[in-house]
Amino acid sequence: MTNLKLNQKLKRVEVQKFELDNEIVFNYFDKLPTNERDNKFIRALYIGVLALMEDRLSAFLSKTSNELGTELESLKMIFDMKQELFYKSTIKGTLAEDEVAEALNDFFGSKNMKDVALLTGNAAGELAKNKTGDIICNVNGDSDLKIAIECKFDKSIRLGEIETKDIFIRKTDTAWSQLIEANANRNSKASLIVFDISLVDNAILKFTENVGYIPEVGFIAIIDSQKGNYNNLFIAYMLARDIALNAKTLDLDKDLLAILVTRIIKDISEVKAIKTLVEKNIDANKEILKHLEKSMLLMEFNQQYLTKFLETGTLTKKDLLDFYMGEEIKDQFKLIEKDIQEL
Repeated sequence: MTNLKLNQKLKRVEVQKFELDNEIVFNYFDKLPTNERDNKFIRALYIGVLALMEDRLSAFLSKTSNELGTELESLKMIFDMKQELFYKSTIKGTLAEDEVAEALNDFFGSKNMKDVALLTGNAAGELAKNKTGDIICNVNGDSDLKIAIECKFDKSIRLGEIETKDIFIRKTDTAWSQLIEANANRNSKASLIVFDISLVDNAILKFTENVGYIPEVGFIAIIDSQKGNYNNLFIAYMLARDIALNAKTLDLDKDLLAILVTRIIKDISEVKAIKTLVEKNIDANKEILKHLEKSMLLMEFNQQYLTKFLETGTLTKKDLLDFYMGEEIKDQFKLIEKDIQEL
């Protein structure tokens, strides 16, 4: 009797009793928290199926591991599988949560912060049967001081401003609703929703392309997970963290808070824009420096031979050859060029 059955009506794979005697698999799952094992198992199964669907897998595995072609093929397969998971699978939500939580914990570690990001998995919160709020961040490790984070790598999620909401139509998730719901469900002090630049509705991008703030609702952060760029997440989190830390003692005026946060985000965006411009101009500035140095060397070189000619009234054939070839300044410029490249 097979352990695996296909439910054609529900389009599901059903696994009966299942055991696996494999030390590598056991050690991997043994190191995971209990509440993360189910999601990781589903993820591993899906990646394995994608690998088996790859026609070149058997040929790929038969190649020697030290061949450049094999290494490139390996990278391509990993990239293709990651793209498949990210864009076409319903499992992309779980992948998003894992990557965001990992990025946050790495950030906390780099800043020597005691904050910790925890995946909520399938655990319901304060609201009955409600799982909204994919990640809970305990500020300074305090479980009573929480920031709720919802990950939505989904183009169907609209902004959902309260002014345009029609309560008589079918309920749909929006950035507004998810922020409010996450806050209530996880009993957090602040909430944050994360979108990926490649999977986000245009209305949200129009609202913000980096970090946005909705007064008394929460923050929106646009990341680029495919490039590993989570800077906007970190900015939004630190702003939400300031609100969470001060929520107990300050009576915040929402209009004043909106002005302050909007100004902070604007200033941060301007700094980032300046940094981008500087980075783009570094190479151009280096080329300008090279041309300036070349011109200065040539002027000094030409002056040297002009002075000699004026003093002696002639130049030897060797002088003329040296002047024509300019080997002396070539060597000098190589040293200067090296210094410029190291700037």
